Amino acid sequence: MMTMKKRIVALLATLLVAATPGQKPPVGPVPAAPTDAAAQPTSSPATPALTAADVGAWLDGYMPATLEAGKIAGAQVAIVKDGAVLFEKGYGYADVGAKRKMDPRQSLMRIGSTSKLLTWTAVMQQVEAGKIDLDADINGYLDFRITPPGRAITINDLMRHQGGFEEGLKDLLATDPKRLKTTERYLKENTRPFLFAAGEAPAYSNYGVALAGYIVQRVSGEPFADYVQRHITGPLGMAHTSFVQPLPPALAGLVAKGYRQSDQAPQPFELVETAPAGSVSATADDMARFMLVHLGDGSWNGVRILKPETVRLMHTPAEVPAPGFDTMAHGFFSMARNGTTVIGHGGDTVVFHTDLNLLPEKGVGIFVSFNSRGERDAVYGARERLFDLFLDRYFPAPPAQTPPAIAGAADDARALVGPYESSRRVETGFISLFYLLQQDGIAANDDGTISVSSIEGKRFREIAKGLWRQIDGTRMLRVTELGGRRTIIDSQNPVGVLQAVPAARNAKMFQLVVGASVAVLLLTILFWPVGWWVRRRHAAGPVATGRVARVRLLTRLAALADLIYLFGWYRVLAPILDTRVEVYNNGLDGTIRLLQVAALIPIAAAAIGIWNIVVNLRQPFGWGVKLRAVLVGLALLGVLWVATIAHLIGWSLNY
Repeated sequence: MMTMKKRIVALLATLLVAATPGQKPPVGPVPAAPTDAAAQPTSSPATPALTAADVGAWLDGYMPATLEAGKIAGAQVAIVKDGAVLFEKGYGYADVGAKRKMDPRQSLMRIGSTSKLLTWTAVMQQVEAGKIDLDADINGYLDFRITPPGRAITINDLMRHQGGFEEGLKDLLATDPKRLKTTERYLKENTRPFLFAAGEAPAYSNYGVALAGYIVQRVSGEPFADYVQRHITGPLGMAHTSFVQPLPPALAGLVAKGYRQSDQAPQPFELVETAPAGSVSATADDMARFMLVHLGDGSWNGVRILKPETVRLMHTPAEVPAPGFDTMAHGFFSMARNGTTVIGHGGDTVVFHTDLNLLPEKGVGIFVSFNSRGERDAVYGARERLFDLFLDRYFPAPPAQTPPAIAGAADDARALVGPYESSRRVETGFISLFYLLQQDGIAANDDGTISVSSIEGKRFREIAKGLWRQIDGTRMLRVTELGGRRTIIDSQNPVGVLQAVPAARNAKMFQLVVGASVAVLLLTILFWPVGWWVRRRHAAGPVATGRVARVRLLTRLAALADLIYLFGWYRVLAPILDTRVEVYNNGLDGTIRLLQVAALIPIAAAAIGIWNIVVNLRQPFGWGVKLRAVLVGLALLGVLWVATIAHLIGWSLNY
């Protein structure tokens, strides 16, 4: 079974996130490689030619076995090469119950954050039209104000996920169309706090991309979904692609159903409230046309949607990266894999999982989309392995050799030990509780290497001061400083960094305080009736009388009130553990407001706990009675500390 922490990571680290080679959530098993020889990377010195026949045989070996092993209902793949569709095919089922097979030309998939590539293409069309300046203050395009710390935010910042926004969960997904907000309403009602100044650090942001889509809508004078249909998907003949939610009647019956896993009931159609960031439904065949536009000169089949120089700009890194480090181009992830450039974007909703990767130097693109998470989130391993095997089969690279470690590497490794948190996080809302529970840990190994908890099974050796490289791999970690905090930059994650955790946000200490406080308070409530029964059975008098007895009673009531308060928050937060994100909308505001008012409980309880300690220490009681008073008082203080650190105490309904 998945641990609670892994469930949290699976949801909060992947929901509508970019999925790129090497930047996958640390959850779910990698399905075993199929035994069919066609599914294996070649062991021959000769590299197979990328032909329809060869890739078809290879995928026919890999996909069915992978879907069955991972309990994934279905998938579809499209591969383009040299200006034409080379191969496309559906595997498994678009509807398990009806036995409707996956059709890459008819079955619409929810492609999550891969939608962003269409949004950035729309942005660049407006740049060509002279209506958007990539380096201008975005406030010049909005009808409300964004007030960041430091300098103004630009479209370039949004394209690189460096707007500085904190993450958010409220209104991210919905299943009831009546609750679906327009992008304008979402942006104005769900403004995000800032963790960083613009351009200071990467922090992946769906809110930032939704802002960009809204700007296209405002400068073009057309609703965003209509704009994309008129200027991108319509001209390209992508008749089975739409940002519209719910889907138009002509397409609604064609959408593939989404599943947690293939042997379970289908999930409701997921409505993405940050629509420009992830609401597209599309087929592999349509996305093949989109890939061909970007692999070419901005046109396909005689239809031009971008100028050649605009295409080149979109594929060019906004900043020159350090050697071996991935970066962001203008909307695309840009990386080097097996000695060739790869640009792409992926995405995840709760049940749909997609990847689009282009190899511009080879004239090749590959799109894959799955309609299930799979057993134990197996889809993540299946998707990652598919692209890795594709590269190794058709564009192999020699085995990586790690340079030797520098002197002093062991000491440097020990200096890095500790908990770290991602720059993509929530700090100012009650959802921050879960980010406290998904911190990464860096450990120093006996051989002078380091390991990162979220990069399972990999060790890194220090090859230059502050630069660590994966043993027998090319992934690297660079140690730097940001805002006075030690910061780790992962070469395969250009949209986030890891920052050393302040002592007050240390996950292990937080869990220790939570566990100990709840245990003490539960025992306090449990022994309340037990003590009364024992005294009555033995005809013993009360331990305390008068003011001392009244304070003790208040302390027990405070313990009970704290437990009820924590249980109330548990009921609010529990849906996250089952990835039921759609419940986090305005309909929950009344409950959250009640719990925010109830913050008076842990405040008052802590004061009562201190009072009880003082009163009992002044009495001629034995050490056992005094120790019990101290422990209960500390537990009540612990609950107040937990509520403060997890931001359960606050007044904002924007989380």
